[in-house]
Amino acid sequence: MTVAVVRFGGSNCDRDSMQALAHLDVDAELVWHEDGLPADASGVVLPGGFSYGDYLRAGAMAARSPIMAEVREAAADGVPVLGICNGAQIGCESGLTPGAFTTNASARFQCEHVYCRVENADTPWTAAYEAGEVVELPIAHGDGRYEIDDDRLEQLEAEDRILFRYCDADGNVSPAANPNGSKHAVAGVVGETDSVAVMMPHPERVTLPDIGPTDGQGILRAFAD
Repeated sequence: MTVAVVRFGGSNCDRDSMQALAHLDVDAELVWHEDGLPADASGVVLPGGFSYGDYLRAGAMAARSPIMAEVREAAADGVPVLGICNGAQIGCESGLTPGAFTTNASARFQCEHVYCRVENADTPWTAAYEAGEVVELPIAHGDGRYEIDDDRLEQLEAEDRILFRYCDADGNVSPAANPNGSKHAVAGVVGETDSVAVMMPHPERVTLPDIGPTDGQGILRAFAD
């Protein structure tokens, strides 16, 4: 049983994810998208990067790779799936989660550390945290603004499917603390079941203690349970 880290042409955070999972003693292997999902995959990571050069829309072309049909089937069977940054875009474009990620309000690529507030601590991805806890996570994206129609967002709110919101160090949600203009400051959501999640910040980049903060460890520990 091993976690499949799916590599597309243009992925660049696949090895980061592998190192982070290895640090948590989670078995993982790199899987080239054209080779298909291993039959014994116990989890799936859709890593960050610029799949297919972000042509058409970020994540749109990768979402149409045949492996994504296999990922959707695995997700329907309860296999945990996490999309990070470009992987979050792929997850939305392939229908794993609702909404879409589009151009930052600043119209610029943004690479910085931000604060995120845990909105729902009753998911595999947030079980290591308390509701309302603030974590520090890095972002690195040009198309990270979460968009969804008002009615669908209201439904997500009612179903408690918002994982994280951008906030300040004290947990206050405000336009100033929202780095990309995401609707209602949404930084991550879950799918129809909470075993599937997408998020724009990078937990794998704050997992190894020898390179900085480790606030992202709790998210990736979902694959160890």
